[in-house]
Amino acid sequence: MSDAEKITTQRSTVDEWTVGLSQSTGSPGGGAGAGVMLAIAASLTSMVAGYTEADPERADRLAAILARAATLRESALQLADDDATASRAFGAAFKVDPGPERDEAIRRAAIGAAQSSAELGHHAVAAIDDLSWLAEHGKRAVIADVVVAFGALRAAVAGARTNASFDLATLKSSGSTLDEIHAEHPRLWDSVETLTTAIERIDACTDSIDHRAAPTDPVGAS
Repeated sequence: MSDAEKITTQRSTVDEWTVGLSQSTGSPGGGAGAGVMLAIAASLTSMVAGYTEADPERADRLAAILARAATLRESALQLADDDATASRAFGAAFKVDPGPERDEAIRRAAIGAAQSSAELGHHAVAAIDDLSWLAEHGKRAVIADVVVAFGALRAAVAGARTNASFDLATLKSSGSTLDEIHAEHPRLWDSVETLTTAIERIDACTDSIDHRAAPTDPVGAS
């Protein structure tokens, strides 16, 4: 097992993982970072839901949010490690000698990396509803944590969107045009647009509560 393969969200401390992220290896890289940001968003969602009083009208909703957030935290960390694995395959493909084998290796690696990013993005988009609900109904004393959670969630979505787009565009190096890539991988292509829309939605949610989270900010107070 290489040093890069030893760095995982499951086996490494935060210090060890971030040192691994700081290395010029790309494994873990930005995609794995997006996965960790998603795990942070899920953890903060759990925290805010836990602080919120579960009156009879909200008890079932809060219990469901807590369950989903706990599952998402674990899934996000696994997705971060999966992305690191995909990044290693991506890097290895570009080291193959020029020729048909290299083109095919790049194609497979690019598709795999794009799929990994799209899956992470799908999980992140699904988390928006619960965090939005907590922004409206959660304990007011922890509204700042909701904003931080939205920030982490935005980072996860933006990372997934950008990586998926970049990975798809990399298929051009194996001879495909953008039109051909769109036709051959419509779901992955559409996921980029879905994630772009999700970023706009997160920004709108954050803007709607920022005046409550940061009342002394000159912009928010005006």
